[in-house]
Amino acid sequence: MGREVRAAAGDRCNVLISSGGRRVVLARLFREALADLGLPGEVHVADMSPLSAAMVDAASSHLVPPCTDAEYLPSMLELCGAHEIRLLVPTIDTELPVLSGARDAFLDGGTTVAVSSPGVVRIARDKRLTHEWLVGAGLPTVTQWAASDPPSDAARFPLLAKPRFGSASHGIEVLAAPLDVERLGTPDEYVLEELAPGHEVTTDLYVDAAGALQGVVPRRRLEVRGGEVSKGVVVHVPELDALASRVVASLSGPKGVLNFQSFVDPASGRIAIIELNARFGGGFPLSHRAGAPFPRWMLEELCGLPRSARDPLQYGLVMLRYDDAVFTTSEALGSGR
Repeated sequence: MGREVRAAAGDRCNVLISSGGRRVVLARLFREALADLGLPGEVHVADMSPLSAAMVDAASSHLVPPCTDAEYLPSMLELCGAHEIRLLVPTIDTELPVLSGARDAFLDGGTTVAVSSPGVVRIARDKRLTHEWLVGAGLPTVTQWAASDPPSDAARFPLLAKPRFGSASHGIEVLAAPLDVERLGTPDEYVLEELAPGHEVTTDLYVDAAGALQGVVPRRRLEVRGGEVSKGVVVHVPELDALASRVVASLSGPKGVLNFQSFVDPASGRIAIIELNARFGGGFPLSHRAGAPFPRWMLEELCGLPRSARDPLQYGLVMLRYDDAVFTTSEALGSGR
């Protein structure tokens, strides 16, 4: 599974959350984990914009170039070295290929990047590759077509049009008839999928450095806003536990936090996996509160502490998210910290 850097007893265990954005709760969960474990260290947050709630809320924040910029990787390596970062936690899809491909460079400086192998990241980033992996692994999924070669049978519609490299539900739309495919404009950048019946469930996974599945939390989406769950509930679906093991076994180099999205149809018993994400999901705080504190497990593993994974889950726990705010000044935003 590659090299690992273990923090020694007494070492500062500084954590860096990259692309912090609005992920205030995730940064706070890592701070709580450090405190609960009695580990010295602090949680840093990096983002390309000072107008980031997580940046303002953090004790230590850092402006970095966009992850698509050539200077992004050098700046992140320098940042991790300068602040003795032991664990780097990516949070958005677009930075995963860069950070996954540079894991060894970070390890040389003493930083473990909580990210899966480049192969897993490629599968998760590309909806066409995701479908090919699901079919090849014999995992249940929906029928998919390239938007450049859609089905001519109108009875197949309505279909879902999804950007191949999209995330957070951006650009997804329902096409009612074959003629609607023409309005996509760039069909090579889209895939078409059948609409799966049932309700949508995101299953959070924690995979340790040895590739062993240590945590599975299925949470049903009750309401979504801006592509991110705003209301959810932890559900008990034994079939998803079995599928989680098959998902991890079929991937080469899964590591840390992942999740897969599926539709579960109680009427037929059918489950169809539709997406894989190689990062924390926006609704992870629900899984954490239900008994799967992944940040704590990550730090325990990093520091060689006794494992507390596999705690029982609180099924039926409901999360109702709401907006909150942090406050700063324009002078503080301009000066950096």
